[in-house]
Amino acid sequence: MNARSPRPFEQVAGGGLRLRVRVTPKAAHDRVDGVVTRDDGLCVLKLRVRAVPDKGAANRAVIAFVARLLGLPKRDVRLVSGAAARVKLLELDADAQELAARLCSICDRAG
Repeated sequence: MNARSPRPFEQVAGGGLRLRVRVTPKAAHDRVDGVVTRDDGLCVLKLRVRAVPDKGAANRAVIAFVARLLGLPKRDVRLVSGAAARVKLLELDADAQELAARLCSICDRAG
């Protein structure tokens, strides 16, 4: 992911990042499907999780999966919006530059 590529994340004023994800629940495996720019111009990181969207299970799975991908404790990944939607906004509480580098690497590997 180069500097001109659309990014599914943005820096937060107090430090850390906000990450936009599009989640597909009930998948065979937890995985990253890449970065997509939607028709409305919103850039999202596509994720698949095995959990079902019932009583917050998929949201908890997304938080755990993103934390594992980025090497963060789950407490540093918060769901800000989209609890009942496929597109979610997560807040990541860690060094923004380090997180951006990790996310760029993940996005590049996912294609």
